[in-house]
Amino acid sequence: MSGGGSGFGPSFDPQRFAPPRPGPEPGRPGTARPSASGFAAVRQVGIQAVALVSGFVLVLWGVEGYDAVDPRNLDQAGIQPREADGLWGILWAPLLHNGWDHLISNTVPVLVLGFLVLVAGIGRGLAATAIIWVIAGVGTWLTGGEGTVHIGASALVFGWLTFLILRGWFARSAWQILLGMAVLVFYGSLLWGVLPGQDGISWQGHLFGAIGGVVAAWAPYRGARAAEQRAPSHTRF
Repeated sequence: MSGGGSGFGPSFDPQRFAPPRPGPEPGRPGTARPSASGFAAVRQVGIQAVALVSGFVLVLWGVEGYDAVDPRNLDQAGIQPREADGLWGILWAPLLHNGWDHLISNTVPVLVLGFLVLVAGIGRGLAATAIIWVIAGVGTWLTGGEGTVHIGASALVFGWLTFLILRGWFARSAWQILLGMAVLVFYGSLLWGVLPGQDGISWQGHLFGAIGGVVAAWAPYRGARAAEQRAPSHTRF
């Protein structure tokens, strides 16, 4: 409802009679330099994202290298569905791979999608990864085939993929929607992997990784959407 009772009329502007407020002088502390500071912040986040995802890939390759020379079979530390000891596999499974071919096939998607998840915000990207990691692991433990062991970072790849595709829609961010569409064009065909298919491929890990990505994309904005729905609408007369 609009209206006024000040007596000055609708065109009164108190700032019209106030002396101008001096802004910060060039070179003084507090002087705003939005373009320079914004570029520096984006550059810093980009460097951190590259360092984190590169470090993660180095860990994956280091673990596989150790597994190749160690007489013990580290792959048995993956997720063993509905086995009590197999619960530890939720923690270790994304770090383990069934040979170099398996690791090589995951390396580029991990680098690309992991970077894109982190570059929009390190903290939020790490939180999303944790959500995907847990949901993928628990879902696989509950639904995986009897007597199987599930390993590989592809559960994270599928989670990052759905996270990137959907994040912009939940955030109502135009540039993130465009990024999600680009990711869908380049990597969307991977989503067929959530369906049962080739033997030896953990479609359960893919499916629940993708579900984890949806949850991770939705979770930060659920409170804001609920508040919008509860807020009363205003009608102007």
